[in-house]
Amino acid sequence: MNTEAGLKKSVLVAVGVIENGAGDIFICRRGESQHQAFKWEFPGGKVEAGETVPQALARELEEEIGIRVASCQPFMRIEHDYGDKQVILDIRKVTAFEGEAHGREGQPSRWVPIPELHRYDFPAANAPIVEKLQVQAEG
Repeated sequence: MNTEAGLKKSVLVAVGVIENGAGDIFICRRGESQHQAFKWEFPGGKVEAGETVPQALARELEEEIGIRVASCQPFMRIEHDYGDKQVILDIRKVTAFEGEAHGREGQPSRWVPIPELHRYDFPAANAPIVEKLQVQAEG
């Protein structure tokens, strides 16, 4: 009997909370073929073998939204089980970057003021990120 048959593989994901000079946060909408399709998200992606989280974040943000990360710091870490997929989100706050953020892969994207983030439909794993941003903005 294979004891690993019921075990789900966890995926480590580097996530960027990107803030502009006005204090707005950049979000993108997931595509139809992606897990959690059509939900809004903080950009990022899977950490590949041999990569650190900051390296993966820099690579993903350049590929996905066309920016080069100049500075980022740890923000929070979330483990979430969607039932069909388990994710570990290593979230970094991007405080300095070069380039103009935009949906490089054709995905809808926008800058959103922190108090309005709760109006967007995010995957369940992202709820604590929105909550922490809003608590910090109020404090």
